[in-house]
Amino acid sequence: MTLSLYAAIVPNYVQILGAVAGLLDKAEAHCADTGTDPGDLLAAKLADDMLPFGYQVKSCAAHSIGAIEGVRAGVFSPDMSPWPTTFEGLRAAVKSALAEVEALTPDEVNGFVGHDMRFEMGEFRMPFTAEEFLLSFSQPNFYFHATTAYDILRWKGVKLGKRDFMGRPRLKMPA
Repeated sequence: MTLSLYAAIVPNYVQILGAVAGLLDKAEAHCADTGTDPGDLLAAKLADDMLPFGYQVKSCAAHSIGAIEGVRAGVFSPDMSPWPTTFEGLRAAVKSALAEVEALTPDEVNGFVGHDMRFEMGEFRMPFTAEEFLLSFSQPNFYFHATTAYDILRWKGVKLGKRDFMGRPRLKMPA
């Protein structure tokens, strides 16, 4: 069996975006249950030189559907717009990204193979093919930001386990 580009990225985006949505629900419930100021949790970061939880969640959308949009356009640049500062705003961003990813078709995504594109940040440029960009740049960034969001919540005392990060696995269905 040959693994397609679609199969290598889209189901993973769906699985982890769903998990990130669940993380937001648990974080918000934690704030309500413990009296934690939601603003403190949303602004939490693991180190002074890292960006906060809200940015990490926003980046999950940027490195899933935002990466696909970059491939479509032939160029991807970091989204420098402000990230949502409420659970509601973050949830809407994740929900929108998830809906757009779920609407992708195998024909479209597999059709990206071999297309040239580049990453741009100011004067810095990195040339890629679409599949190299998605698999070697965007997908690792996607997992990094999802993991960092999870880690921030764990560090701040939100009751989470590995299943919360993994989301819903794709199981073999009985014949």
